[in-house]
Amino acid sequence: MPFGVHPMTPPGLPDSRLRAYGQFLIAILYFFIAKALATHAARGLAGDGWIPLAEQAMLVFLLMLGYSGLGFTLNRQLHPVSAQGFPRRPGWPQEVGLGLAIGWTVALICVLALVLGGGITIALSFTPSSWAWWFVNLVWYALFCLAEEIAFRGYAFQRFVRATSPTAATFAFALLYAFLQTMTTGATRPTAAVAFMLSIVLSLAYIRTRALWVSWGINFGWRASRALVFGLAVAGDNSHSTVVQGDATGSFWLTGGGMGLESSWVAFVVLLVAFFAVYRLTRELDFRFNAPELIPGGIPVDLDAAARRQHEAAMGPTEPAPQPLIQIAPLSAPLPLPVQPGPPAPTNLEPTDPNSGNETN
Repeated sequence: MPFGVHPMTPPGLPDSRLRAYGQFLIAILYFFIAKALATHAARGLAGDGWIPLAEQAMLVFLLMLGYSGLGFTLNRQLHPVSAQGFPRRPGWPQEVGLGLAIGWTVALICVLALVLGGGITIALSFTPSSWAWWFVNLVWYALFCLAEEIAFRGYAFQRFVRATSPTAATFAFALLYAFLQTMTTGATRPTAAVAFMLSIVLSLAYIRTRALWVSWGINFGWRASRALVFGLAVAGDNSHSTVVQGDATGSFWLTGGGMGLESSWVAFVVLLVAFFAVYRLTRELDFRFNAPELIPGGIPVDLDAAARRQHEAAMGPTEPAPQPLIQIAPLSAPLPLPVQPGPPAPTNLEPTDPNSGNETN
């Protein structure tokens, strides 16, 4: 089965590369429409403090609804939500946990490098309102990362994989993601490099698992842990951490300046190592969900007879094995032999006198 054709797609439906490329263009166009609609709807429905959360929730809803509709109508997908990368298969919570562990580890290594090479000044606030907004920001990061995964590794990515190849689609979307990140205020060349490497790692996680659970966990763990646990700036924004406020000090190649680790060469190196770690840790999932599907067809063949004919053609006919001897058991046990009669036994058992026949005077 070609990669990019979801197993839930009917096999008889035409799915040429040109058709897949057209569907990819439709998906890209829909993403910009959905983003504009989400921004407009959030400003009309939510207050000032809740606009970011409402915008991300609306964007996730519109992307899921639109891409599922495209998959259902254009590709005849029976379960379009699962086909977009969210199959409710056994073990999916463990896949999310694996992604969280990888993302957290990448962030922790970068933070340790900051501590050893420079330092982090931390300020804490444990007021009830700070904790309340901390949980709101936790949900915001979850929705933000989910929207990114749907947009960059969902339906559009799958269609572009079908139109080209997994490698070409991975590099193309990484270039697109890096270009969009460079449009952020304060972005530098390391920003593009880190964004490119992060996209490569996340796309690899999807390709190896055919789901967005692991890539979503990596993205969420990488961003939320830096912002909410260490209080560092994420993409130049440090307003999402209300409990912990961190200020990194050190050289620019280590801290990334005001952009944070998104512009740090240390983060690029750590993500490069994470690429090989993701490849190794998803080995079992790749075997389970990317093994080629064997579809039976053709004429039934007797493999044993074919192998025997091939052997006889190479070695000559073999002599048939001798038939084993068959012994027929008697129906009953043999009769006993007759007993020969012996001499008659003496009837007088008293002793005889040799002189008993003589007369006495």
